[in-house]
Amino acid sequence: MHNLLTDVAGIAVGHATDLGLASGATAILFDEMAVASGVVLGGAPGTRDTRLLEPEATVPGVNAFVLSGGSAFGLDAAGGVQAWLRAQGRGWRLRDAVIPVVSQAILFDLLNGGDKDWGIFSPYRDLGYAAAQAARPGAFALGTVGAGTGAIVPGLKGGLGSASAVTRQGHVVAALVAVNAVGSPLVGDGPHFWAAPYERDSEFGGRGMPAHLSADDLHPRLKGAPPSGTATTIGLVATDATLTKAQAKRMAIMANDGLARALLPAHAPSDGDCVFAAATCRRPLTDASDLTEIGHVATLVMARAIARGVYEATRLPQPGALPTWRERFGGG
Repeated sequence: MHNLLTDVAGIAVGHATDLGLASGATAILFDEMAVASGVVLGGAPGTRDTRLLEPEATVPGVNAFVLSGGSAFGLDAAGGVQAWLRAQGRGWRLRDAVIPVVSQAILFDLLNGGDKDWGIFSPYRDLGYAAAQAARPGAFALGTVGAGTGAIVPGLKGGLGSASAVTRQGHVVAALVAVNAVGSPLVGDGPHFWAAPYERDSEFGGRGMPAHLSADDLHPRLKGAPPSGTATTIGLVATDATLTKAQAKRMAIMANDGLARALLPAHAPSDGDCVFAAATCRRPLTDASDLTEIGHVATLVMARAIARGVYEATRLPQPGALPTWRERFGGG
């Protein structure tokens, strides 16, 4: 176990990072088409091919998910991942046609100081292709990489985080998330994370919760002058359990509770919060209660992954870039 999304067997993750652009893309590839669904709760989402994830939709699953920066321009990244998968002969087969099924969500990182003067066509299709090409099982980088490259939160650099756990029945559940929220991951002005009650092995600093919460701690810390247009937390939860699309959607719904436990406020009008869910279907459920615990663990790993994304971030090279959690509060 690496405490990463790839602890779920059959998943590979790859990043493409452009520090000059201050943006990037992350590809999540499945060895076999995964049963998948998702839930969008933010008020300003940007997505591609998410309607097919609804339980009543015909498409049985997905070959990949993509998370990227770039706002609406970033939606080109899915085309790059799709092109790489097609070249490998991977996709949904309809007679002689092979159609890679790739769903995507984007976050807004256009105002973070990076060079966005890319000419006629955005670079995100190429970033998506590079992320797919780089995808591997096993360990992968966190923080200022891939979709988390340009992410920021109120007063701090955001980033890409991941976490995993095993249910009592032995199902692996894991999350990967790019944290670029309107709301804050910190209690008050920090250093404590709202996700602290769920932390394992000091994975995001081991500071715990403060002894007392004041009224000021509960006052919203928001990114930017209202209305903030520089937001969105996007991610996915995955399991090796055998689920239907409806059950995968329930897992995504419960994982959104983890997002709300790690960020205050969450699902704001300027957020585009989106949580996907995938099941690689390698381990059957034992009884009806399994899904409840899988959803419960999905809640916890999502909260932990959000805190890890902020904790692992490094500062962007642009002038005036926001500091990181470690720069402000210390920590290895």
